[in-house]
Amino acid sequence: VYTIFMFDTFRSSSKLINTFTGHTDSVWSIDYSILDDCQFICSGSDDKTIRVWDVDNNKQIQSFNGHSSDVKFSLYHYHNNHQNVICFSSYDDIHFWDFKYNKQLQIFNGHTSWISGLEFSPFNGGRYLCSGSWDKTIRLWDVETSKSLHVFNGHEDAVWCVDISPLQINNNNDNKVNNIGVIGGNGYTICSGSFDETIRIWDIETIKQFNVFKGHTGYLRSVKYGSNELTNTILSGSFDKSVRLWDIRSGQQIQVFNGHNDWVYAVEYSPFVIKNSSGNSNVICSGSDDNTIRFWDIRSNKNELYIIKGDDGIFCLKFIGLKKKETTNNIAYDLNLCYGSKKGSIRIWG
Repeated sequence: VYTIFMFDTFRSSSKLINTFTGHTDSVWSIDYSILDDCQFICSGSDDKTIRVWDVDNNKQIQSFNGHSSDVKFSLYHYHNNHQNVICFSSYDDIHFWDFKYNKQLQIFNGHTSWISGLEFSPFNGGRYLCSGSWDKTIRLWDVETSKSLHVFNGHEDAVWCVDISPLQINNNNDNKVNNIGVIGGNGYTICSGSFDETIRIWDIETIKQFNVFKGHTGYLRSVKYGSNELTNTILSGSFDKSVRLWDIRSGQQIQVFNGHNDWVYAVEYSPFVIKNSSGNSNVICSGSDDNTIRFWDIRSNKNELYIIKGDDGIFCLKFIGLKKKETTNNIAYDLNLCYGSKKGSIRIWG
């Protein structure tokens, strides 16, 4: 069960509602989580710091030194050990840091060059971590044991972005869901985008590439799996200024969305739907160095539905459900869009 938000409501009433300032250079990555009933955002920047922000009190609470292009909250540590932990890359290492007690927990070694993409598994409570690197490989890690489980080889240039497919329901294997060996058998895959201008799909169990999408004519900067009824699709953004939608089963491109006039750094499936002649259609969005966030109807490659103009290049996006100050209509959360920009600001629109 998931909530549907009507895009027209967001388009007509949304505005800039919050700004976090502190970073002095490009913000490459943001994440959001609720830990101990407190709302946090974490961010990684070219200013060589990783920062944690208290959303409720609108202030920065932690800053760590480390040149990271990706940072995430580790929900596995929270749910299993009740620790407030962020995971970030620092050149060719992956660090886990307890930001409540300001101490390092784990370091993952194995990559031999810059790590540019991190993603936790949406299954098994985030126990598995996927990383993409400029050493042209993707690695899968077990957060519980700190072990590198698999290395995926095949890209001909740096891997910039990765994602792990959402939870697959397979009633025949319910009792084996904790076994990493059956993840591939259940249809779990990793997708990766590279400077070689391809998107590749990897079977987690066999460690083999089983599909490659070609069509982009620039570096891949962002890849995302769809969920719910869009589970069999992948969204991508590239330095060729386009956003593309792919069908995993057929291996074909479904749509290409043109409109940005500079590199596309971030793509996201939004929780929004828009009414059209055939019912409800999903909305996707993209952020670009052209200083815009653009929203698109997934069923139409015509002009964008809406454009948010930022104050500088848009490098990362994240839809977040901020807690309302007062609960209205039994809805305790407002849907907001958080984005990081080239000059270092983090803004929330909603």
